[in-house]
Amino acid sequence: MPTITQSLDDEQSEFDLKVKQIEEWWNTPRQAHIQRPYSAARIASLRGLLPQSYASSEMGNKLWNLLNEHRVNGTNEMTFGVTDPIIASQMAKHQQTLYVSGALCGFSEVSEPGMDCCDYPLDTVPKVVDKIFKSQIWHSQRQNHYRMLQPKEARAELENWDYLTPIVADGDMGFGGLTSTVKMTKLFVEAGVAMFHLDDLAIGKKKFTVGQGRTVVPTSEYLDRLTAARMQIDIMGADTMLLCRCDVDHSEFITDVIDIRDHKYVRGATVEIKSLQETLKEAAEGRSPNLLVVRADWIKSAKLLTFDEAVKEVATEEEYTAYILKLGSGIKSLKERRAAAKETVSNDVFFDWDLPRSREGQFFYKSCVEGIVERAILAAPLGDVTWARMDMPNWNDLVSFHTQVRKVFPDRLFAFGYTGDYDYPKAGFTPEAIKSFPSDLAKMGVAWQVQPIWSLQGLNYQTERFAKLWKERGIEGYVEEIQTPALATNPMTDGFEKPSYSGSYLCDAFWDTVAVRDIGEGEGGKISEKRIR
Repeated sequence: MPTITQSLDDEQSEFDLKVKQIEEWWNTPRQAHIQRPYSAARIASLRGLLPQSYASSEMGNKLWNLLNEHRVNGTNEMTFGVTDPIIASQMAKHQQTLYVSGALCGFSEVSEPGMDCCDYPLDTVPKVVDKIFKSQIWHSQRQNHYRMLQPKEARAELENWDYLTPIVADGDMGFGGLTSTVKMTKLFVEAGVAMFHLDDLAIGKKKFTVGQGRTVVPTSEYLDRLTAARMQIDIMGADTMLLCRCDVDHSEFITDVIDIRDHKYVRGATVEIKSLQETLKEAAEGRSPNLLVVRADWIKSAKLLTFDEAVKEVATEEEYTAYILKLGSGIKSLKERRAAAKETVSNDVFFDWDLPRSREGQFFYKSCVEGIVERAILAAPLGDVTWARMDMPNWNDLVSFHTQVRKVFPDRLFAFGYTGDYDYPKAGFTPEAIKSFPSDLAKMGVAWQVQPIWSLQGLNYQTERFAKLWKERGIEGYVEEIQTPALATNPMTDGFEKPSYSGSYLCDAFWDTVAVRDIGEGEGGKISEKRIR
């Protein structure tokens, strides 16, 4: 293997130039809002010697401009989850972005489908992004070719869709340790994603039907995930956008108490009681018919509170005021809180956050708007958009969250996700409030709004309807209900019988080009849309 014959001075000069270029890039309007905890020199040292460029940068900048235009105008983009290129091609006519949902991929794009436990391979979602992005490039190519077959004057009447719709993708929790997050980020950038999101949920702790809520990781672990993704984007020199999603809302557990910023939200037992683990173990050994009832009874008996709430329970009003003043501002650990309580409160404060720990070791956690705001503000400098997963929406909480974050970051872009089964009327939303919900959110900077898993509900619903039609009426029903209306649309509905969409002209052009039959031979004539027989 040959060695690199380069003087040390030249090597240093090249490195110094790289550092300068990175610093200049970070000072551009597109990058200036991001605060990195590492230096440009560190990133330069992590880059390879062969310069690379990625379509992800083009798509990321396109999305950045689009969302900021919405923010300035108080408007929003409405999109939904998709994994199929055919569906994506039709979304381009109405949506400005596409969303590749991890939940959808887990149902349709893996060898072992299942519920959204984020237990599919790391490259699952990036592969779907790659598949859709390549189809977008192809649609853009075949449309451009078809248009160039026509005389200039005739093109004004032709379809001219922007198929290069920015793709937003689900990065879940980063799929393991920080090196896994780095590798996933690299796959996303190489696939052409415009933006992807990382959340603060705990890997391997997603449960849905056992009466237990979400589990989040410590604040420090969440920030490390985002930093790892941002670092890899910088190493690749890409303008890919990073969406910081926070799943604290309705979370019941936190994996660890290593970060003192989380201590004020950790809940503990405020009476001396046998631990939850021991109680459930004994109940299981005694063949209790319903461990969930045992668990609920234990929680009620333990009187779970945060430490501050426990202090308030035993202190007088004056003592509690003195306790809060003693704490002062800033971050305080449980140890510091105990010390403050000992100096200001006459009664003992019993608080044990180990007694309620789950079988897997999680600590009970208090979900509140204040906690979501704090995490979002800490994460914001590492990313481009903020998404607080508050998909069981409380309007007052939504207003409070976005208002508080915007006080710190006035120009912040926000995202919001709608679930398919939330009962808005039951939650108190009037028909008028439901109708104005997207625009009301947009006024608070929520420029990107998504229904992540439309396919599971919408596509299944439509497919079941057609399956029933086909079974009961056969080709007669198909001709009447599908084919005739589709062929009658103007322009004709996209399908195999529409050569400009299916790529017939592009396919034949390859043959013609090889056979040296130039496009000029037919120039001046108008090629009509003919159906394939």
